[in-house]
Amino acid sequence: MPAQLRAFQLDSTCPAAAPAAHVPQWLSPSFDYESQLPKDSCLFNQMILETSRLVLRPFREEDIGRLTELMANCDFMRFSLGPYTREQTKTVLQKFLSWNKAGLPSPFAVVLRENDDVLGYCGFLHHSEVPEEVEIGYRLDPAYWNRGLITEAARTVRDHAFGDLKLPRVISLIHPENIPSRRVAEKIGMAPEKQITFRGFPTNLFSLSRGRWLVLSGA
Repeated sequence: MPAQLRAFQLDSTCPAAAPAAHVPQWLSPSFDYESQLPKDSCLFNQMILETSRLVLRPFREEDIGRLTELMANCDFMRFSLGPYTREQTKTVLQKFLSWNKAGLPSPFAVVLRENDDVLGYCGFLHHSEVPEEVEIGYRLDPAYWNRGLITEAARTVRDHAFGDLKLPRVISLIHPENIPSRRVAEKIGMAPEKQITFRGFPTNLFSLSRGRWLVLSGA
């Protein structure tokens, strides 16, 4: 079993906890993540999460090859802006790594236990369009659809959000025609809250509060 790393905790030293105006400082394109890190501290280490079939670990620089392959796949990128080039994928990976370095909840690489293959991602996303929210987002290699794997990952990330990180609530942003993603959101306890326009598209915002999660989990 992989050794667990230090869990993320929101506190006054984290850029995400700083008083924010309309858009948090850490969502600004000009925000210098590394300058905010204490000089004498080690970089933030995201926890490794495990299920019976999956390991959810932090992304690494060397994941660029596999992530590029996935994000070039039309089905993997369905209900988004379309397939990405390697350069576009590199930008995405660097954003994930920067969030992690800055001490922010960030996406996990979803790894299959039986062969250590990266199947996609599941974890926390931050958007300037909804600056006060933390999204649980997920995408999975189409070759592994319909096996319950992404629901398994999303349920584990949800429990991490509320049990370890003590987040007050999480959301998922889902295209109205994306029925599989809607089903995953519903299976982990989320409910539709409202419809918004996100990056030019009508989008259903699903949400789950920590209080509701406590009720559902029987805590």
